[in-house]
Amino acid sequence: MQNTIEAYLDIETTGLSSADCIVTVIGIYICCGEDEKVVQLVGKDISANNLLEALKDVNVIHTYNGSRFDLPFINDFLGVNLNQMFPHRDLMLDCWDKNLYGGLKSVECQLGIARQLRDMNGYEAIRLWWKYVNSFDMNALNKLLEYNKEDVINLKTLKAKLLDC
Repeated sequence: MQNTIEAYLDIETTGLSSADCIVTVIGIYICCGEDEKVVQLVGKDISANNLLEALKDVNVIHTYNGSRFDLPFINDFLGVNLNQMFPHRDLMLDCWDKNLYGGLKSVECQLGIARQLRDMNGYEAIRLWWKYVNSFDMNALNKLLEYNKEDVINLKTLKAKLLDC
């Protein structure tokens, strides 16, 4: 029997509106049995081809609020409709079914999922991006990438916790 290849996807952007903001990072945690890897597309590396290449063997995509934010933003920004191309599970909806409300960080707290970068949020992610762009501050970029990596890895942890609830 072939293992299902799952992708846990999260994006970072310069704001909430795809009409006047851009995607700065696409993080994808790809898991197949014991094999796991994080792929991060950053800045100019964000393209339809690179995204589809990263997802080429994936059977299902998991997000948190991806139905309303990540996937529509990607579609507007890259012209790639991941909802039409892959089965998608929005873990936020599973959280609602279990009376868990709030953003990803809030739900993680409610379920006892640990974070290394507790001081980070979406606003800080935007600030770090512009610090990197304007000053070529590699520490800012590295922190942004660590934050995104923690998001996608914690999505898998969230999914496992939801199954245990």
